[in-house]
This record gives sequence, structure tokens and C-alpha cells, in this order.
Amino acid sequence: MSRAATVPFDAEAFAPKRSGYDTVYLAAADRWGNACSFINSNYQGFGSCIVPEGCGFTLQNRGQNFIVREGHPNCVGPRKFCYHTIIPGLVTWEPSGQLFGTLGVMGGFMQPQGHLQVLAGMVDYGLDPQAALDQPRFCLQGVDSALGPETAESSILLLEEGVPKETQEELQRMGHPCKPVSGWARHVFGRGQVICRDPNTGVLSGGTEPRADGAVLAW
Repeated sequence: MSRAATVPFDAEAFAPKRSGYDTVYLAAADRWGNACSFINSNYQGFGSCIVPEGCGFTLQNRGQNFIVREGHPNCVGPRKFCYHTIIPGLVTWEPSGQLFGTLGVMGGFMQPQGHLQVLAGMVDYGLDPQAALDQPRFCLQGVDSALGPETAESSILLLEEGVPKETQEELQRMGHPCKPVSGWARHVFGRGQVICRDPNTGVLSGGTEPRADGAVLAW
């Protein structure tokens, strides 16, 4: 506003930058065993295009993936939970109900697969949150609840670098079409964060996704 534009004028450089699609996961826990597991997502481009006055961010638009086709197993209806990829997780001990941990693995239809793999790493193999997140993952690519369960049958099993070659060969032998994934393409395996709580000491331990830009903070 205080000077003439340079020549040649770079319209792109002066254009306002629109936000792309993205998902954010936040986990929080306190000394008393209370916790919050929260996901916010602008799934397609600029999201809902609704900006709360004075806030500067768009509201989430994750009504996506709910089905209204009558007879579809994921059709919206009373007394049921529809399959959806906004699924922040919170796990408790049984039967005490005390907090075990809060976890989330963002990444579209990788979310339930990532939850299973990270949680299994901690519960079945005794890994701490960071080690569970560091483990190489698999992903059934092509699964889409909007198109039906048959998409799982035609999906490709993606295997992250670090999965032993012998394991991949055995999966191929069993009839799973496999594809190894390495480098930047590993973002397909999701992005997770975890906080766990020791039920005896109350000590909290956290882990952050090595495939993305997360962080663990304590105060």
C-alpha cells in the first residue's frame, strides 16, 4: 500500500495462501488420570469453508464417509455407530476403569489399522509408547466404507520398510498382494501420538510419530 508494485508483478507471491486439507491429533492427560483424545480434520481442501468470526480457522468437515444409502451397513441410523475415520482412542484398564492411555493415528482409512497396530505393540508386546509408534506398519490400501466391504478383498497390502523380506514373501504366499513402501511415501501409514499412564505409580509416558512433526510436552 505504500509503494508501487515491482515489475514484473508476481501475482502468486501476493495472493493469500489457502489452507490445504489436513488432520491434527491432540492427546492430553493429567496427574489424576483424566485424559482427552481429540482429532480435528479438514478432509477435503478448504474444509467446511465456515470460519468462526474472529478465529481465523475453518471448522472441520468430516461428515464425509457417513452413508445414506438404505441397506448399506454404514448407513446413518438410530442406535448405531457409523464407521468413520475420526476415531480418537482412549483405553482403560478392566475392571478398574483407570486410564491405560490415550492414542490416535491420523490418516484416513489407515486410522483403525494404525490404532490396532500401535495398541497391540503396547498391550501384547510390552512396548513403550515411542517404541510402539516406531514399529514398521502395514496398510490395506483401497479399503473404502463408502464403496462397500468388497474393497477390502481387492485391496493391496502395503508394507513399510523395516518389515523383514521373509515376512513379505510369506504374506505373498498366503495370497496377499504386497507392495513395499519406503521414503516419503511412508506417510500412508498414518501419524500417531500416544500418552500412557502407569496404574500403580501414576507416571505418564508419551510417544510421538517419527513419520511426522509431532511433539511430547510435559509441565
